[in-house]
Amino acid sequence: MGAGKSSVGRALASQLDWSFEDLDQRIERRNDRTVAEIFREFGDAEFRRMEHEALKELLEQLGSSGEKVIALGGGAFIHESNIELIEAKKIPSVFLDAAIDELWRRCMEQQPKLGMERPLLTGAEGFRELYEKRRPYYLRAASRQETGGKAIEQIAAELVRTLGLSRRGGKRGQN
Repeated sequence: MGAGKSSVGRALASQLDWSFEDLDQRIERRNDRTVAEIFREFGDAEFRRMEHEALKELLEQLGSSGEKVIALGGGAFIHESNIELIEAKKIPSVFLDAAIDELWRRCMEQQPKLGMERPLLTGAEGFRELYEKRRPYYLRAASRQETGGKAIEQIAAELVRTLGLSRRGGKRGQN
Protein backbone atom coordinates (compact mmCIF):
# COMPACT_ATOMS: atom_id res chain seq x y z
CA MET A 1 0.00 0.00 0.00
CA GLY A 2 1.23 3.44 -0.92
CA ALA A 3 4.08 2.23 -3.13
CA GLY A 4 2.59 3.86 -6.23
CA LYS A 5 1.55 0.74 -8.14
CA SER A 6 -1.40 2.39 -9.88
CA SER A 7 0.15 5.84 -10.35
CA VAL A 8 3.50 4.54 -11.58
CA GLY A 9 1.75 1.86 -13.66
CA ARG A 10 -0.32 4.48 -15.47
CA ALA A 11 2.73 6.68 -16.06
CA LEU A 12 4.78 3.72 -17.30
CA ALA A 13 2.01 2.65 -19.68
CA SER A 14 1.73 6.22 -20.96
CA GLN A 15 5.48 6.50 -21.58
CA LEU A 16 5.44 3.19 -23.47
CA ASP A 17 2.13 3.80 -25.26
CA TRP A 18 0.95 0.53 -23.75
CA SER A 19 -2.37 -0.18 -22.05
CA PHE A 20 -2.72 -0.22 -18.27
CA GLU A 21 -4.88 -2.30 -15.99
CA ASP A 22 -5.29 -2.24 -12.24
CA LEU A 23 -6.19 -5.73 -11.01
CA ASP A 24 -8.24 -4.34 -8.09
CA GLN A 25 -10.39 -2.34 -10.53
CA ARG A 26 -10.97 -5.48 -12.62
CA ILE A 27 -12.12 -7.29 -9.46
CA GLU A 28 -14.44 -4.40 -8.60
CA ARG A 29 -15.99 -4.43 -12.09
CA ARG A 30 -16.43 -8.20 -12.09
CA ASN A 31 -18.14 -8.16 -8.68
CA ASP A 32 -19.94 -4.80 -8.81
CA ARG A 33 -18.43 -3.93 -5.41
CA THR A 34 -15.41 -2.03 -4.15
CA VAL A 35 -12.48 -3.96 -2.74
CA ALA A 36 -13.42 -2.66 0.71
CA GLU A 37 -16.99 -3.93 0.30
CA ILE A 38 -15.74 -7.33 -0.84
CA PHE A 39 -13.49 -7.58 2.22
CA ARG A 40 -16.36 -6.57 4.53
CA GLU A 41 -18.96 -8.86 2.96
CA PHE A 42 -16.89 -11.91 2.06
CA GLY A 43 -13.58 -11.69 3.92
CA ASP A 44 -9.95 -11.96 2.92
CA ALA A 45 -10.00 -15.58 1.71
CA GLU A 46 -12.84 -14.96 -0.76
CA PHE A 47 -11.22 -11.74 -1.97
CA ARG A 48 -7.96 -13.63 -2.62
CA ARG A 49 -9.89 -16.28 -4.59
CA MET A 50 -11.51 -13.53 -6.69
CA GLU A 51 -8.11 -11.88 -7.13
CA HIS A 52 -6.52 -15.10 -8.38
CA GLU A 53 -9.34 -15.72 -10.85
CA ALA A 54 -9.17 -12.13 -12.13
CA LEU A 55 -5.38 -12.36 -12.56
CA LYS A 56 -5.68 -15.69 -14.37
CA GLU A 57 -8.30 -14.22 -16.72
CA LEU A 58 -6.23 -11.09 -17.34
CA LEU A 59 -3.08 -13.05 -18.15
CA GLU A 60 -5.00 -15.34 -20.51
CA GLN A 61 -6.28 -12.25 -22.36
CA LEU A 62 -2.84 -10.67 -22.51
CA GLY A 63 -1.85 -12.25 -25.79
CA SER A 64 1.60 -12.52 -27.23
CA SER A 65 2.47 -8.81 -27.42
CA GLY A 66 2.46 -8.38 -23.66
CA GLU A 67 2.22 -4.63 -24.15
CA LYS A 68 0.27 -3.99 -20.97
CA VAL A 69 1.28 -2.70 -17.58
CA ILE A 70 -0.58 -4.44 -14.78
CA ALA A 71 -0.80 -3.15 -11.22
CA LEU A 72 -1.40 -5.89 -8.69
CA GLY A 73 -2.90 -5.22 -5.29
CA GLY A 74 -0.48 -5.32 -2.37
CA GLY A 75 -1.52 -8.83 -1.32
CA ALA A 76 -1.58 -10.46 -4.75
CA PHE A 77 2.14 -11.19 -4.93
CA ILE A 78 2.27 -12.98 -1.59
CA HIS A 79 0.28 -15.94 -2.90
CA GLU A 80 2.34 -18.63 -4.57
CA SER A 81 -0.40 -19.41 -7.09
CA ASN A 82 -0.30 -15.82 -8.37
CA ILE A 83 3.49 -15.77 -8.56
CA GLU A 84 3.39 -19.00 -10.55
CA LEU A 85 0.89 -17.49 -13.04
CA ILE A 86 3.14 -14.47 -13.57
CA GLU A 87 6.32 -16.49 -13.89
CA ALA A 88 4.69 -18.97 -16.31
CA LYS A 89 3.89 -16.05 -18.65
CA LYS A 90 7.48 -14.80 -18.31
CA ILE A 91 6.21 -11.37 -17.30
CA PRO A 92 8.77 -9.16 -15.57
CA SER A 93 7.54 -8.22 -12.11
CA VAL A 94 8.65 -5.12 -10.23
CA PHE A 95 8.58 -4.42 -6.50
CA LEU A 96 8.05 -0.69 -5.95
CA ASP A 97 9.72 -0.04 -2.62
CA ALA A 98 10.11 2.90 -0.25
CA ALA A 99 10.77 3.45 3.43
CA ILE A 100 7.90 2.28 5.63
CA ASP A 101 7.33 5.79 7.00
CA GLU A 102 6.96 7.19 3.49
CA LEU A 103 4.54 4.43 2.48
CA TRP A 104 2.44 5.13 5.58
CA ARG A 105 2.45 8.88 4.87
CA ARG A 106 1.34 8.30 1.25
CA CYS A 107 -1.54 6.07 2.40
CA MET A 108 -2.69 8.67 4.90
CA GLU A 109 -2.58 11.37 2.22
CA GLN A 110 -4.31 9.25 -0.45
CA GLN A 111 -7.23 8.01 1.58
CA PRO A 112 -9.13 11.32 1.93
CA LYS A 113 -8.03 12.66 -1.49
CA LEU A 114 -9.23 9.63 -3.39
CA GLY A 115 -12.15 8.82 -1.13
CA MET A 116 -10.78 5.34 -0.87
CA GLU A 117 -10.95 2.90 1.97
CA ARG A 118 -8.07 0.51 2.42
CA PRO A 119 -9.43 -2.56 4.18
CA LEU A 120 -6.08 -3.61 5.64
CA LEU A 121 -5.04 -0.14 6.82
CA THR A 122 -5.49 -0.53 10.57
CA GLY A 123 -2.96 1.85 12.08
CA ALA A 124 0.75 2.57 11.85
CA GLU A 125 1.86 -0.50 13.81
CA GLY A 126 -0.44 -2.86 11.89
CA PHE A 127 0.76 -1.30 8.63
CA ARG A 128 4.40 -1.88 9.61
CA GLU A 129 3.68 -5.51 10.56
CA LEU A 130 1.86 -6.14 7.27
CA TYR A 131 4.72 -4.62 5.27
CA GLU A 132 7.35 -6.64 7.13
CA LYS A 133 5.33 -9.84 6.64
CA ARG A 134 4.89 -9.20 2.89
CA ARG A 135 8.33 -7.80 2.04
CA PRO A 136 10.08 -11.19 1.63
CA TYR A 137 7.49 -12.09 -1.02
CA TYR A 138 7.86 -8.74 -2.76
CA LEU A 139 11.61 -9.28 -2.94
CA ARG A 140 10.91 -12.32 -5.14
CA ALA A 141 9.91 -9.93 -7.92
CA ALA A 142 12.25 -9.87 -10.92
CA SER A 143 13.23 -6.28 -10.14
CA ARG A 144 13.10 -3.85 -7.21
CA GLN A 145 12.57 -0.14 -7.85
CA GLU A 146 13.18 2.42 -5.11
CA THR A 147 10.43 5.05 -5.16
CA GLY A 148 11.28 7.10 -2.08
CA GLY A 149 11.39 10.84 -2.71
CA LYS A 150 10.92 10.44 -6.46
CA ALA A 151 8.29 11.82 -8.81
CA ILE A 152 5.98 9.33 -10.52
CA GLU A 153 7.28 10.17 -14.03
CA GLN A 154 10.88 9.72 -12.86
CA ILE A 155 10.12 6.27 -11.43
CA ALA A 156 8.39 5.25 -14.67
CA ALA A 157 11.34 6.48 -16.77
CA GLU A 158 13.76 4.53 -14.56
CA LEU A 159 11.66 1.40 -15.07
CA VAL A 160 11.72 1.83 -18.85
CA ARG A 161 15.53 1.88 -18.72
CA THR A 162 15.92 -0.85 -16.08
CA LEU A 163 13.59 -3.27 -17.85
CA GLY A 164 14.78 -2.41 -21.36
CA LEU A 165 11.27 -1.57 -22.56
CA SER A 166 10.20 0.41 -25.60
CA ARG A 167 7.16 2.14 -26.99
CA ARG A 168 4.41 0.17 -28.75
CA GLY A 169 5.65 -1.33 -31.98
CA GLY A 170 9.31 -1.10 -30.99
CA LYS A 171 11.38 -4.03 -29.91
CA ARG A 172 12.20 -4.53 -26.25
CA GLY A 173 15.54 -3.09 -25.37
CA GLN A 174 15.37 -0.38 -28.07
CA ASN A 175 14.73 3.06 -26.59
